[in-house]
Amino acid sequence: MGLDIGIAADLRSEQEAGPGAAEDALEEYDSEETVAAIAEALHALGHRPRFLGGGRRLVERLLSRPPELVFNLAEGRGARSREAQVPAVCEMLGVPCTHSDPLTLSVTLDKSVAKRLAVAAGVPTPGFVVVGSPDDQSALELGFPLIAKPLHEGSSIGVRRSSRVEDASALRREVERLLADYREPVLVEEFAPGPEVTVGILGEGASARAIGAMEIAPRIARPGAFVYSLEVKRDWKREVEYHVPPRLARETLGETLEVALDAYRTLGCRDVARVDLRLSADGEPLFIEANPLPGINPVTGDLVILAGRSGLDFTALVGSILDCALQRIGREPCPSA
Repeated sequence: MGLDIGIAADLRSEQEAGPGAAEDALEEYDSEETVAAIAEALHALGHRPRFLGGGRRLVERLLSRPPELVFNLAEGRGARSREAQVPAVCEMLGVPCTHSDPLTLSVTLDKSVAKRLAVAAGVPTPGFVVVGSPDDQSALELGFPLIAKPLHEGSSIGVRRSSRVEDASALRREVERLLADYREPVLVEEFAPGPEVTVGILGEGASARAIGAMEIAPRIARPGAFVYSLEVKRDWKREVEYHVPPRLARETLGETLEVALDAYRTLGCRDVARVDLRLSADGEPLFIEANPLPGINPVTGDLVILAGRSGLDFTALVGSILDCALQRIGREPCPSA
């Protein structure tokens, strides 16, 4: 008869950015289209999906009529631990949910915490610092060019074409912009000029495996200076082309998958995540960030595009995420990739 599955999501249409917020402040939140597509996929797999929403509405519905499982998309509201809110509530109430646990969702959203854990485990990442003031000179000890980003945002929030900087004055302008617009510290890291690659991963621990890798290549920008910025993502059909598999030598691709899996396991990801990497000037794969709550819009989601071109359609992708969660809680086996 299938499972009663609640879909946890914060709809963009129901959010308020607030006065003075940046124009991309709501970029991470999901659309009705995404929730409807997931519900349709779950129904096609024989389950009974229903929308729970997020925030207080979610808590009220979990208390009044708890589902057998929560399919978690919720970004939460607040600061750097916002993505941990739904799995933390589910843990407290004893309702299993898909995707990573509260700790992983907290440490991965704060890019510096994720990078420090990665470095401690031997996962290569570009040199980086965190700055809280335009007068902070610590980033100048890194090698230009640099890239500046809000410390704990996703979906390229705050990342613009101008985020890649080549001198101290440009860096100062970017730090000032980010501090003013997002009111949080800024991550500054050395810019890796090689290809950008994202890797989709399913499972947990030693059994985690990559379902595919995708190179994100610029159509317009100079490859060595390409930034997968908000402007690019909003005009992706004109700005980029996706290559699955990436146009890398077999050995380099193998090393890239290994770094992605090492980062995934180090950060404690489970069920699904997308890991972003850039290659250095000499071709070394470098961990950039992990996305354990990756966007799965049926048309524009990078994970969906990657999976589809790797032979896993949208319904199969949703089913694979679900099955990995069910195996983890002792309900069903996780399928082979």
